[in-house]
Amino acid sequence: MQCMAKPLESQSGVPTPAVLHERTVEMDQAAERGGKEAGAAAQVLTRALSASIPLPFSIMLGYGFLAFPLAATVLSLQVFLPTYYAQATGLSLTMIGGVLLIARLWDTVTDPIVGYLSERTPARFGRRRLWVLIGSPLIAISVWMLFQPPEDPSAFYLLGWAIVIYLAGTAVVVPTYAWGAELSPDYNERSRISGARVLFGLLGSLAALTLPLALGHDTDAAPAGGASATENLGLILQSNSLMIVASLVLAVAICCLFVPDTGKSKLPKGSVLASFSLFKQAPPVRQLMISYLLNGIANALPATLFLLFATHVLGAADQAGFLLVVYFGVCALSVPLWVLASRRWSKHAAWRIAMTAACLAFVWVPFLGSSDTTAFLVIVIATGVAAGADLVLPAAIQADLVDWDEDKTGYRRTGIFFAVWGTASKLTFAIAIGLAFPLLDLAGFTATGENGTGELLVLSLLYGGLPVALKISAVLLMRNYPITRAVHEEIRQRLTQRQVREDEESRGATPEINRGAENFQPAAQR
Repeated sequence: MQCMAKPLESQSGVPTPAVLHERTVEMDQAAERGGKEAGAAAQVLTRALSASIPLPFSIMLGYGFLAFPLAATVLSLQVFLPTYYAQATGLSLTMIGGVLLIARLWDTVTDPIVGYLSERTPARFGRRRLWVLIGSPLIAISVWMLFQPPEDPSAFYLLGWAIVIYLAGTAVVVPTYAWGAELSPDYNERSRISGARVLFGLLGSLAALTLPLALGHDTDAAPAGGASATENLGLILQSNSLMIVASLVLAVAICCLFVPDTGKSKLPKGSVLASFSLFKQAPPVRQLMISYLLNGIANALPATLFLLFATHVLGAADQAGFLLVVYFGVCALSVPLWVLASRRWSKHAAWRIAMTAACLAFVWVPFLGSSDTTAFLVIVIATGVAAGADLVLPAAIQADLVDWDEDKTGYRRTGIFFAVWGTASKLTFAIAIGLAFPLLDLAGFTATGENGTGELLVLSLLYGGLPVALKISAVLLMRNYPITRAVHEEIRQRLTQRQVREDEESRGATPEINRGAENFQPAAQR
């Protein structure tokens, strides 16, 4: 089958009209000749061409829009909810922090469970769609109950609804990530899919930050702790809850109507633990996961310490909201640029460039002091641009890793991969808090009083110095990452040929495509 050796894509990764026409003619000619070989060849070419054609706008919109309400929910939970409960309820800061920590720790356990169950969900129900339909109403209900609590709620009220919203979020997010990986097997198209999800997510975060300001709800409108400030926080959560519920209903409807859910799953026989055996493999599984974890901690440290740094080092607490909006804004604008960069080089190469650029920006943080807000704004912009790659590219690389795993083992376990991915994402913030706060306490730093030069230097080093060391480690670890565009194309060709043979065998026919590969075995056995 000489036609299989011809390139199916232009250099940009998208098939040219001439290539499409040539392949169509070859399929017609093969069909005219008849026979098993011709039919199998047509199937191979059809799969290969459909893999390279960009997804329609309706599918990209339907899939990406789902991230808008989810991101708005997460930002409201992290930024507004704890402060509101501290001011408007009788719960202490220690109680609120402890309750949310317990709920979050429970959340890290649920990712693998949801990932495994979604893999076991019958395809006729929509392996990913069904979980979105189950989890979304629970998100809407828990957002309403948490963001508009009764007067003087108990700790059990907060704990119960926090567990519900985290569990519901996991039930939606893990299958959604796996769903995106299954929408296209194409190396470049997966970057576009991930980019669409990230872009809508950033827009959701920006909406949660700016909608309250547009409605005139400013947390600084009254002295800290005053009744008006507390009421404004309540109005912020109320307006955000309305926006989240409305956009969630619309996003779920569009996603379920327009986004196909045809992903396949094949897990090892035996225990649940056998399905997670992929993490016993050598690189690139551990290579990517460890790099992602290191870089995630590097990003979580400044995110956790942002308000402390802006308040105590820069003396610019009143500018914190503006700086956050700028950060999310430039991050959103950078997403298309990183998608293009991944086409120009490769996903892992573009990601390494972004991490290196972030290091070049963070390295100046320890030299900042009071009133250096303008210099810090430049750092915010630079790191915001780099963060766009952190959000888009690793998940797209992970999608290719699913194909590598299937080629190597014969198993297809997209949900398992992204379940562990979700757990790693949540662990990054837990590790960041576990590192930063004890070290600040050990250095004598106080969040409510004055700090000396030494204490502020420790804060600056944790904000900018430690992330540089972690990101450099991730850059070095991702060097020589083996799954390049060319390698992935070879993997996809082998998987396509295997699928055609399995289809033929299921009909009792003897597949005759590509006779040189008729004794194909998984890579681990070759």
